[in-house]
Amino acid sequence: MSFSWRPLTAPDLPAVEAIAEVVHPDFPEDPAVFAERLSLFPAGCLLLHGPQGPAGYSITHPWHLGRPPALDILIGAIPTDADSFYIHDLALIPDARGTGAGGRAVAQFAALARSEGLPSMSLIAVNGSAPFWESQGFATAPLDATKLASYGEAARYMTRLL
Repeated sequence: MSFSWRPLTAPDLPAVEAIAEVVHPDFPEDPAVFAERLSLFPAGCLLLHGPQGPAGYSITHPWHLGRPPALDILIGAIPTDADSFYIHDLALIPDARGTGAGGRAVAQFAALARSEGLPSMSLIAVNGSAPFWESQGFATAPLDATKLASYGEAARYMTRLL
């Protein structure tokens, strides 16, 4: 099967919401969150297209290392003093997993982070995804448990230096 990433656009947002309901049913977010991230940092938003249509999405943006935003909140603006490239979401439907699409997205994120002058990437791993992120060079980093609370008990804060 062929899967390819392309820039996310506003008309794609209903597909993003549908994929999020499948991939992250325990972590619902208001559609306004996706729309805001797209408007604030469109370069960091991608849609994965597969043989059957939309198969995944990514939402990323510059942010503060060690201070991830809580789930389902509007951030208002990209901080001018950002020091990390935050991967808010990389969601793939089951058919797209294992195709290399996730790794290709991470490579794009790293290149974009470097072009933005950011020395690291960070994320919160959920749904047992930590092994994937470890395979991409991320490691678990300490973070106050209250900052992870909205992401569930098994969530892990992970970082990667560039």
